[in-house]
Amino acid sequence: MATSESSRLNKMVKSKYMELPQGDAVQAMYIWLDGTGEGLRCKTRTLDAEPKTVADLPEWNFDGSSTYQAEGSNSDMYLIPVAMFRDPFRNDPNKLVLCEVLKYNRQPAETNLRGTCKMVMERIRAQVPWFGMEQEYTILGVDGHPFGWPSNGFPGPQGPYYCGVGSDKAYGRDIVEAHYRACLYAGVKICGTNAEVMPSQWEFQVGPCEGIDMGDHLWVARFILHRVCEDFGVVATFDPKPIPGNWNGAGCHTNFSTLPMREDGGLQHIEEAIEKLGKRHSYHIRAYDPRGGLDNARRLTGSHETSSIHEFSAGVANRGASIRIPRQVGQDGCGYMEDRRPSANCNPYAVTEALIRTCLLHESGDTPTVYSDKDEKA
Repeated sequence: MATSESSRLNKMVKSKYMELPQGDAVQAMYIWLDGTGEGLRCKTRTLDAEPKTVADLPEWNFDGSSTYQAEGSNSDMYLIPVAMFRDPFRNDPNKLVLCEVLKYNRQPAETNLRGTCKMVMERIRAQVPWFGMEQEYTILGVDGHPFGWPSNGFPGPQGPYYCGVGSDKAYGRDIVEAHYRACLYAGVKICGTNAEVMPSQWEFQVGPCEGIDMGDHLWVARFILHRVCEDFGVVATFDPKPIPGNWNGAGCHTNFSTLPMREDGGLQHIEEAIEKLGKRHSYHIRAYDPRGGLDNARRLTGSHETSSIHEFSAGVANRGASIRIPRQVGQDGCGYMEDRRPSANCNPYAVTEALIRTCLLHESGDTPTVYSDKDEKA
């Protein structure tokens, strides 16, 4: 397995410079989503003082022709800060700044799905929607070979790896631990992690987050993971089926609840929401991966703890269903449901918006209603 050349540089040399005082200056790393709908980009600027809120951060710009977002003849794109976190790579007072992308006419870029998601979340704020997303990923070498796998052949079959312990079962725990601590430092609402079913595959969970925060925190958690992997010389992939054959794919199971679902008698509200989801299965399949279901088709086969992409199903404690009701929720009569259909490379803004549109805005059919600013102010 090949690691990157930059990871072989002497980190002790770098640490000498990172320990130098920086005066009152602050380094702010601006992060945004590129034109692929999956790739993250970043660049840094110096601020004269530590920003206390997002409102203290200036707008910026970048060359969209180099990120699949604009033509060279009209390439400037706007970066609009929307969320701020502590920087675990440069330490305080430096910041990570998540940004929305606007085009030259200040309209959202095609892959900027945050605006409509936030609009929908504001519309149903009184229902206090909570989300938790379980992000699965696979660690690869820069040559695309799974981390820890034999150079010629395959490891032993699945079985001992899920939540496994030991050098022959857990591949890459150092990376996982570094990512976990970096997220905690940054202020990301990471709530857990575990080794997954396929060797070199892991999962971290983010949540519970209310409304638009879910997408913000998951994107920053993904950025931090990529950055940690960069230091270790490996790659994290969110491909929903990185290894074909008899190996588990990678999803981003999404837990969802509203205030009525979490209160006594909430199971009735959960069951009503599931009934609505069943009527809009194809809409959700299209919303749950960046290629409108094509990526998920490789994963949602009805095998390897997945439902079939062609059928909707639900059940208590059933990991082969589209929607799982946790056993404890069934016993308590309230709580949350788990949508197991989103792919590992899903856009969390698209996933959470789709859940709200179907479950709370009472939309029907296969095409979501488009709400105008006038609707939102009504």
